[in-house]
Amino acid sequence: MDGCVTITYTRRIAYSIKDMKMKEQFKTIGWTLLMMLGLCACSSRPENVNRVETLPEIYPDYTGVTIPVGLAPLNFSMADEDYTTIDVEVKGSKGGNMHANGAYADFDIDEWHQLLEQNKGGELTFAVCAEKNGQWTGFRDFTVNVSNKPLDAWGVTYRRVPPTYEMFGQMGLYQRDLSNFEETPLLVNTQTPGQCLNCHTPNRTNPDQYVFHVRGEHGATAISRNNHIELLKAKNEFLGGSMVYPYWHPNGRYCAFSTNKTSQMFHTNKKHKPTEVYDSSSDVFVYDCETNTVLCDSLIMTKQWAENTPAFSPDGKWLYFTTALQQEYPNDYDKEKYSLCRVSFDETTGKLGQQVDTLINAQKTDKSVSWPRPSYDGRYLMFTQTDYGYFTIWHPEADLWLLDLETGETRPMTEVNSERAESFHNWSANSQWFLFTSRRENGLYTQLYFSSINEQGKANKPFLLPQRNPRQYYRRLMYSFNTPDFASRPIKRDTRGLADRILKDDRSF
Repeated sequence: MDGCVTITYTRRIAYSIKDMKMKEQFKTIGWTLLMMLGLCACSSRPENVNRVETLPEIYPDYTGVTIPVGLAPLNFSMADEDYTTIDVEVKGSKGGNMHANGAYADFDIDEWHQLLEQNKGGELTFAVCAEKNGQWTGFRDFTVNVSNKPLDAWGVTYRRVPPTYEMFGQMGLYQRDLSNFEETPLLVNTQTPGQCLNCHTPNRTNPDQYVFHVRGEHGATAISRNNHIELLKAKNEFLGGSMVYPYWHPNGRYCAFSTNKTSQMFHTNKKHKPTEVYDSSSDVFVYDCETNTVLCDSLIMTKQWAENTPAFSPDGKWLYFTTALQQEYPNDYDKEKYSLCRVSFDETTGKLGQQVDTLINAQKTDKSVSWPRPSYDGRYLMFTQTDYGYFTIWHPEADLWLLDLETGETRPMTEVNSERAESFHNWSANSQWFLFTSRRENGLYTQLYFSSINEQGKANKPFLLPQRNPRQYYRRLMYSFNTPDFASRPIKRDTRGLADRILKDDRSF
């Protein structure tokens, strides 16, 4: 907001006051602000600019990224906080331009969307000048590519949770409109006091079908289908544990879960790996939402092996999962290494096949696989690889990998990986975009990043979830983004009614 707009707003406030004495006081304040803003306006535009050939160091780093049409503006500031004013000119390769000036680049949303639409398949060029200590510096221009590929999503869902270990405070499930900066709560634990909310999982980004968990005194697994939410027991004695890590079958009738007995321990001498999470046992099973029955099979429920993190193939004919040989815990926690496997699934009978195929063998790689996520077009499977274990958010070495399901080849996604943990990834409905969380910024908080993938399976430089004032937002936010996914439409939910049902402890299974 520039000086003229602010001054007009201040004077309108002053002349709307009926009391004459108060009016004079507001007028005095308004003219004081007018003088102050007038002084600031003298240096608000670039002059006597010192040109340099280096790219501007901006936060977030949006230089060279590829974005979809319809995305919220890529607002940014200078990374060096000694710069007090930034001036940005944006020009489209296919026409159009816009301008921003202030403490950070705050682009008009409507103008931004028009510019993206006009330059679909082209690029935007950003010319940045910034003022520090009264001196303006003009930097080398940078570009942002505007993709021809649609995002095929209204927004995203995620959990925001403080990065604690045994105690938790306020947390919640949220949805965010990706075309602007509007975030709305789906359910927060102030509505269900003392409960932990996690793992909101839609079926192929469908907001009408999802599952999430509630942990605590009023625990439940909530399953939404056909405009009805069914509440299951959070812990089933028949399974011997909780229903966790869900993944939907594409037909919507079945949902795969694992059931885990989870423990944690703490390192005393590893600065960047403070905690370990492991399972003393875990199995995989399939829940039939129509008959309210659990489909168990000894192939994926064994005593010597820990089966985990299931995922159905996009055609519904395969169930992927990870498995590791049980270790002596906690002594041999770092010997636990998961392989990637799959078994056939018959949706007409709800039964598994007779043979388990190993796609990535941990004994050969000496690494551990977790969170398999096949693209919905059936071409790729993205997973996280670590030195050991499966709870990857506390593993700095955790990276995203890509398995080509046609060739069987695997490779690290060096285009998006960092020196810190990458994890919790999901695909857009058209399999052309993906999201993931990363601790690359500070090693403590996971933040949400996006990227697209081309026909050769190469990803573009990832970009951070846009915010109105990103530096202020991410500096003040004391929460991590967790288990994100795309949403094709906004989720409509009676949060108060759902919270009341959760607290009544009425469970159907």
